[in-house]
Amino acid sequence: MIVKLLLQQEDEALDYTAKPGDTYEDALLSFGINPDTVLIFFQGVSIPQDKIIEEDAVKIISTCTRG
Repeated sequence: MIVKLLLQQEDEALDYTAKPGDTYEDALLSFGINPDTVLIFFQGVSIPQDKIIEEDAVKIISTCTRG
């Protein structure tokens, strides 16, 4: 299954090929994104980083700035 991670601040989309049991934490870490520094939304509802990937696209919003 491919999930699209829509990075709000960067106006960028990343495609992650999820294996059964993969979580959003797995997906974020694969792109070098610290899961503790973002919020994940699906259809306007926040979802936890340890949720198993089932959605086809989620919005990722950073909670900190890169320095």
